[in-house]
Amino acid sequence: MSSQHLSREEYVEQAYFFRVLRERLADSTPVQEILGGLKEEILTTTRLPMAIDFLTGELQLKGHFGQGMARLKHYFAPFQSFIISRSEEESAKLDFSIALRILERQARFLSEQPNNPAALFIFQFECLARNKLGYDSGIKAIADDPAYPPEWKGWIARIRSMIGTVEFADLVYSQSQQYLEDQRKRQNDPNLTFSAPILFDGAAGRIARANLGKDPLYLFAALQRQLGYPVVPRSRSAVQESAISPQLELRLQRIESRMLLLEQEQRGGLDLSQFYQAPKNDVDDVE
Repeated sequence: MSSQHLSREEYVEQAYFFRVLRERLADSTPVQEILGGLKEEILTTTRLPMAIDFLTGELQLKGHFGQGMARLKHYFAPFQSFIISRSEEESAKLDFSIALRILERQARFLSEQPNNPAALFIFQFECLARNKLGYDSGIKAIADDPAYPPEWKGWIARIRSMIGTVEFADLVYSQSQQYLEDQRKRQNDPNLTFSAPILFDGAAGRIARANLGKDPLYLFAALQRQLGYPVVPRSRSAVQESAISPQLELRLQRIESRMLLLEQEQRGGLDLSQFYQAPKNDVDDVE
């Protein structure tokens, strides 16, 4: 059975499930204990408790979430199981906690804007691009997402073989209302129409046109700023990861001071006077 577009209630509970799972794993809570507790917390009016039961069994048998999610095709979308499966690979480039953040944010977005396939597609495509998850299988998973109507599914399937040869901003621009308006002006034909469906509105088309020839990451950021598209969760940058904490910096300063003292001692010029403290005058003892 293929996956279906779920109700708002389901997506709200999914977002809660992925967030709490991530937070409790970060606290080193055993995963079996987490799943058992979450099953009790999730609303029983949704199908998620049954999905948690199945995932618990799959985790005990095979040790992976992604395979279990892929078997629940009637509940979890292919993109969800694809993201988790990629994070569970031995040579994974995607951290499992970031994968859970991605699914949490997507579920929250679908609970708030269930009928915005343009924003959903940009979000999912940026997930592939930023985390280097592979476009071929990744775009196939996106195309199979039940959130997309048939015209979107057809277009996503067509561009699968075009990624890498056609600029991404151009793919977006050529399917936008702005592209149609520009062609009408260029050909001086206000009644000009295209057989291909218009998938992006004029605002998204103008942003894509302005980012032609640029890094696609600039396009993603502009769409997020201007149109409120969901932001893709990212791990800390290399600069942040390599930043020295205050405690470590203090320890390094102490080590440096000790090394200087050892060097002075070896040269025979150790001056201990700098560590002396002059006695304080006690005014009470002066008569």
